[in-house]
Amino acid sequence: MARSESLRGKRVLLIIGGGIAAYKCLEAIRRLREAGARVRVIVTRAGQEFVTPLSLATLSGEMVHTDLFDLTDEVEIGHIRLARDTDLVVVAPATANLIAKMANGIADDLATTALLATDKPVLIAPAMNTRMWEHPATRRNLARLLADGVATVGPGDGPLAEGESGIGRMAEPEEILAAIAAALGGGAGTLHGKKILVTSGPTHEAIDPVRYLANRSSGKQGHAVASALAGLGAEVVLISGPVSLADPPGVKTVHVESAQEMLAACEAEIPADAAVCAAAVADWRAEKAAGQKLKKEGKKTALSLVENPDILATLSRHKRHRPALVIGFAAETEKLIENARAKLKQKRCDWIVANDVSPSRGVMGGDDNRVHLVFAGGDEAWPLMSKEEVAARLAQRIASHLTAKRKAAE
Repeated sequence: MARSESLRGKRVLLIIGGGIAAYKCLEAIRRLREAGARVRVIVTRAGQEFVTPLSLATLSGEMVHTDLFDLTDEVEIGHIRLARDTDLVVVAPATANLIAKMANGIADDLATTALLATDKPVLIAPAMNTRMWEHPATRRNLARLLADGVATVGPGDGPLAEGESGIGRMAEPEEILAAIAAALGGGAGTLHGKKILVTSGPTHEAIDPVRYLANRSSGKQGHAVASALAGLGAEVVLISGPVSLADPPGVKTVHVESAQEMLAACEAEIPADAAVCAAAVADWRAEKAAGQKLKKEGKKTALSLVENPDILATLSRHKRHRPALVIGFAAETEKLIENARAKLKQKRCDWIVANDVSPSRGVMGGDDNRVHLVFAGGDEAWPLMSKEEVAARLAQRIASHLTAKRKAAE
């Protein structure tokens, strides 16, 4: 199914907030109409400082709504009709103010009242200054929206209106359309038809029947990546070590214990279009696991270890079925970029998602992460985000990369 087909006949309610990025909504409306979608628009009072109701009405072909107390609209309880007579609500730009109101259930104008009244899926495209984006209040509000099931697209890294540069730039119209298609179930144009392998969690390497070697991994990041990829329409196979997490919905999950089992499960699932190796695989295992529980004997006990198979390197160097995109994770406690770049070269993968897992960071087992995306041409520093946000952003990057490769091959 092409994206135009997935959007044809769909109803989108676009809520435009007060930010300079509002101008991008004009192009987004045009493209949505070209794809056959019907677009209704609510523009806030602040949004009208950047785009006019006349230009929005001209492009959408619909009356533009601005006032909660419009007598004509409210005779028909207009905010309820707008909120429910749609397939998807899109907020762009989603300013820090709008995000805060959404997270706290504030309804003091037509836009926020419609958002509180809707029972439809909601997609937001955040846009704000970098410091506002990184402020703890914004992080809390966004985490609450994500927990409520609100989807996000962006923000990106680049020049901002204030002459600064950083995270906070609203997603481009093409990215927003791809996210809309995904939210409406039309994964084509994003990851529909793509098979992606994800590894997650630790591995447990038996020493004896009751003891094992392992890493301090909760699996939260890997599971979030699998869920985000499935949300973009991919066929996701999650190879999970022992975790106390529920299997992500819409994902085929294969449960394993050891590194050898994880590698075998991965090889059984290729070929695949991409592989994301987020698991914290134990580097070593006991050369020979004891058949019975080892007893303390009041003296030193030697444990002979051998190296485990390298799953990331094996997939990256696979002669017959190497995925088009192989991504590894690097959990480091020092020299983050230097070590990640060395791992990128050694493993022969395409990207490394590197993060500092020093105990003071609280990453292992925590809900937040600050990562660097390292690739052959450079690296990107991502701000502190929830693991769900990191996953959503990585999934969008994977979708863009695979789409670009497909177009280059055509």
